Formats: sequence, structure tokens, C-alpha cells
Amino acid sequence: MMLPAALLLLGVLIAVTGPRLLARADWTDREPVVALWVWQCVVAAVLLCCALSMTFSAAAASNAVGRPVFATAPRGVVEAYALGTAGPLAATTAVALACGGLWTAAMLVREIVRARARRRARRAELLVRAPLLPGEEPGAGRLVVLEGAHPDAWWLPGTPPRLVVTTAALRRLKGRRLDAVLAHERGHAQARHDWLQHCSSALADGFPQVPVFAAFRDEMHRLVELAADDTASRRFGRLTTALALVELNEHRGVFGPCPSPQGQVPARVHRLLTPPNRLPAWHRLRLTAMASLVPVIPVLVAFVPGLRALG
Repeated sequence: MMLPAALLLLGVLIAVTGPRLLARADWTDREPVVALWVWQCVVAAVLLCCALSMTFSAAAASNAVGRPVFATAPRGVVEAYALGTAGPLAATTAVALACGGLWTAAMLVREIVRARARRRARRAELLVRAPLLPGEEPGAGRLVVLEGAHPDAWWLPGTPPRLVVTTAALRRLKGRRLDAVLAHERGHAQARHDWLQHCSSALADGFPQVPVFAAFRDEMHRLVELAADDTASRRFGRLTTALALVELNEHRGVFGPCPSPQGQVPARVHRLLTPPNRLPAWHRLRLTAMASLVPVIPVLVAFVPGLRALG
């Protein structure tokens, strides 16, 4: 049965060509939201190829697996998939892919557990640095002001969510610039960018030798910032948002010659000050539709033997 091998080869093809095409595209920085969707579709297609290959390998290796999978299929379709006729290679492939799936789930659970632990620690720190006033309810308001020597602002997910701003940020950022920073953080929260970062980090940490997952993680961390910048700039203007980014990160030395973890901030400021033209609406719709079809390709390949039998 060649179908599991074909699905694996298709997954490798998508994993290799998808990131390369996106790296060469000139529209990803112009449309970060669309680029986020395309990346998710590419990774979903790779994972779906592996899942389908595992299913058909197990079905071909054992009738005990094949019967439930093809319980409602016509007899001709079942015969086309040649269930129970594969050799030990199919069973080995199914076991290996199943172990990969379990490892992926374990990495995702580990990432969620670690994120919750970090969140609890930061919430405990917030409670120490900004204790509740007499009569104040724990869930009253989302804004927390911390005493701090450096300007900073971040969104802390959870129940209830918290938008944290330091007193230095309040002193340095005035008027619309402060509003732009807050809109940036709210953009992260509304789009649930933390889940994208958790999933991409889990895949990259679980499979460090797979380039597509490492690229997925790096692009998620970059594109979510661009998307949040656009959310703020649409409300308060690109110049205001760029100046707010400069004032918020100037003390970190990100604009000097030495590299830093916030090295993408200068590129973000440059993008805001020299805005590229957005793609036409029909072009964005076409890219979104084409990306949505990528995960459908493995499903269509999986149905080829059955469609031939019915035809």
C-alpha cells in the first residue's frame, strides 16, 4: 500500500516548500495577519499528512484498526485500500508516527503547564508589588500600574486578564502614545496571540531537528508583533505608534550597534515610519482562500483510492 508513503512525501514537500515560498514572498510584512494564517495552514497540512499516514499505515497493518476506520465504507472501497495486507513496514511506520503524535501532545501539555506556572508567578509578583486596596475586588478592572524605573507595558493573560503598565511608562508616554501602547497589548489579547506562540514553541521544542517548526516559531513571534503594531496604528496613526515604540524601548539599547533580544524593534519602527502599501482586498482574500486549501490536499490524496474504486 503506497498511500501512507505518498502522504509522508507530501508532508515533506509542504514542509520544505512552504517556508521557502513564504520567505521569498514580499507581502508577509505588509499583511501579517494573512501571513499568520498561511503559516498555520502550512503547519496544519504537515501535521495532517502525518496523522493520515499513521491511520492508513495502522489500517493496512491490522484489520483491528482498519475495520473501525472503514466501518461505513462500501466493500469496493475497502478492497481498494488493501487492509491487512501490508508487511511489517506499515506497522513500524504507524508506531513511529503514533509516538510522534504522543510526543507532540506531551510537548504541548508541557508548554501549557509551564505557561500557567509563569503566569501564576507573575500574578503573585503583581499582588506583592500592587496589593489590593481596602474594599477593592480582585477582578475589578484590568489595568494594573506598577512602580518601575523603566518604561514597560505587557498583557498578562488569565482570569481575569491584566494589562500592566509601569509608572515610568506613564511618565514618559503621554496622550496618544500611551494609548497606542495599550492598543498594541490589547491587540495581542483580542487575537489570542499567546496560543499561537505556545503551539509554535511546543512544536519547535519537541522537534528541534525539523526546520519548518523552528521557522514557524520564529515567524509567529515576529508576525504577532507586526499585527499588534497594525492594530495600534489603525487607531492612533503610524507615527504615534512608532514614537511610542522608541520611547518604550530606548533604554534597552535596541537601537545601538550591539544585538539584543529585542532586535526586531528597529525593523518594526522602520516599517511604521515607511509603511508599505497594503494588498488589495481581493488579493488578501485570494491568499487566504489558497492557504485554506493547503490542509485539504492531504485529505484529497487520502481519498484517491476510494474515488477510483467508486468510479
